[in-house]
Amino acid sequence: MKTYTLAEMEDKHIGKKGTKERDEYEYELRMELLGRMIKATRKEQNLTQEELGHLIGVNKSQISKLENHANSATIETILKVFKALKAEINFNVKLENQYIHLA
Repeated sequence: MKTYTLAEMEDKHIGKKGTKERDEYEYELRMELLGRMIKATRKEQNLTQEELGHLIGVNKSQISKLENHANSATIETILKVFKALKAEINFNVKLENQYIHLA
């Protein structure tokens, strides 16, 4: 029985890197991870969704959406959430396999 790597399975069933389908898949995966990070950080701070929402001026349902579907959030909202959680968030910009560093 032949075994396949995760990368081979993604290439076969989702599309090769650089294709629209693969880019969308990877974006959704990153957004899901971001939502999980927000939820884990909120729980680490012993906050309810309602309490976090109050800190940033949104209702509980918006926090729930953010934790479960972060792709619907603006960067401004994500930054507000992490600031309210007293958590640092870093962004990297990569251009043609080279990271852009801000001084």
